[in-house]
Amino acid sequence: MTCAVAGAFVVLRGLSFVGDALAHGVVPGVAVALLVGFSGVLGAAIGAAVMMAGVGVVNRRFSLSRDTSIGLLFVGMLALGVIIQSRSASFAGDLTAVLFGEVLGVSWSDIVWQGVALVAVVGVAWVCRRPFLLLSVDEGLTATSGFSPRRYGNIMLAMVALTVVASFQTVGTLLVLGMLVAPAATGALFGRRISTVICVAAAVGAVSSYVGLLVSYHADLAAGASIVFVAVLMFCLAAVVIEVGRWLGRRRGIRHPHDHPHVHEHVHG
Repeated sequence: MTCAVAGAFVVLRGLSFVGDALAHGVVPGVAVALLVGFSGVLGAAIGAAVMMAGVGVVNRRFSLSRDTSIGLLFVGMLALGVIIQSRSASFAGDLTAVLFGEVLGVSWSDIVWQGVALVAVVGVAWVCRRPFLLLSVDEGLTATSGFSPRRYGNIMLAMVALTVVASFQTVGTLLVLGMLVAPAATGALFGRRISTVICVAAAVGAVSSYVGLLVSYHADLAAGASIVFVAVLMFCLAAVVIEVGRWLGRRRGIRHPHDHPHVHEHVHG
């Protein structure tokens, strides 16, 4: 559910690359935390904060594009995390847990932490829903409506970072982006309001988690990867349904409601 709320804005705002960079940006922080014996969540939070600050500095001070700044910090932070992890005696096990999570070893404390993160993310999304929606359409429109694009853009990134930090222990940094994007993208196919997108994304996330765990158990497959793969597969099935509906509509001379070039332009609050 946390990924559904944040993921809806990731998809509508076009922040998939940023989400991927944040997911990998937490690796050095987690690596340091594991080496010195601190909480991995605290390390992930620090890593995400450094990643966002670094992107902002490179983007503003050196006149490089945002994509270049993100890509530079993305690979640098991931490489640094692996280098730090290589100093650990249990390098392979630690790195596997960080990258792919431990969905079969979730404790009640993890569930409580997920609940706290969900409340925080929902609270931020609710309070900032109007500027977030305007940002998803156009930054100029956001400014003319009296909201600071930079301020609310940073708040949105912080919300995505919190989601990544809250979720990486379950599905890992490599797979958290899948839970951010796939369910929300499915919701965007069917929803014309942000609330509908979030509800559909939450349902897809829940179903994919359940089905993915069943498949991983009976087929002896990796649990986290199975969950994300099912989520992506559900998007593919939804896309097929949409295309079939369009084809049938064209044959009958009916314009399908999903026949538009950019789904985010038709999503409302």
